[in-house]
Amino acid sequence: MSIEEKPDSHINYDDAISYWTSTPATVDGVLGGYGEETVVPTMDVLGSQHFLRKLKSRMVPPSNEYKKYGADIGAGIGRVTKNMLSKQCDIVDLVEPVEPFCKQMEEELSDLKDQGKIGEIYPIGMQDWNPEEGKYWLIWCQWCVGHLPDEKLIEFFKRCIKGLQPNGTIIIKENNTPSNEDDFDSTDSSVTRSDSKFKELFEKSGLKLIATDRQKGLPKELYPVRMYALKPQ
Repeated sequence: MSIEEKPDSHINYDDAISYWTSTPATVDGVLGGYGEETVVPTMDVLGSQHFLRKLKSRMVPPSNEYKKYGADIGAGIGRVTKNMLSKQCDIVDLVEPVEPFCKQMEEELSDLKDQGKIGEIYPIGMQDWNPEEGKYWLIWCQWCVGHLPDEKLIEFFKRCIKGLQPNGTIIIKENNTPSNEDDFDSTDSSVTRSDSKFKELFEKSGLKLIATDRQKGLPKELYPVRMYALKPQ
């Protein structure tokens, strides 16, 4: 397969931003029609919490001096932070390039902001985010890394490694193709990767896979969703 034919070579950031900017800034919008009237939002949060519970002993900060800072990458309207990350972390920073989503996020997270649980909101894409060195206990990337081509994703992971506290963790929660082939979706200009492709990219980035789990309870017609917990090699 030549470089031109690789599914990730078709990714276009501007097309992706246009698509998401025209999407309603609601749970239904960010979840592609699988909003509150479906099982997806609830099962998603339960699956994530269960995965983190299993990792608890492997995510202990090195001392009490370290705050549990989280980063929510591709944060949408703040759904994951509101329902899950804010309960796991002391303070959460959010990274989201779509302007209407950032506006809605301010509304969704206003109570948490008043409680001091929300840190910075970065209105930029993952490819432009450069985390503060040694800051984060947890960097959570959900349903967003498909917008980066392989090489850019490796660069992103390497920056995330520098952004971790000692014993910090990166978690990727993403759709997987059922085969070993990656799929390009022209609708939102993203790539769905195979499980084996993810493992290859983690390895190339200097990340070690410490745990992985399949999300349960999602509608059968959706891609399988997998969570990956990663530490620097």
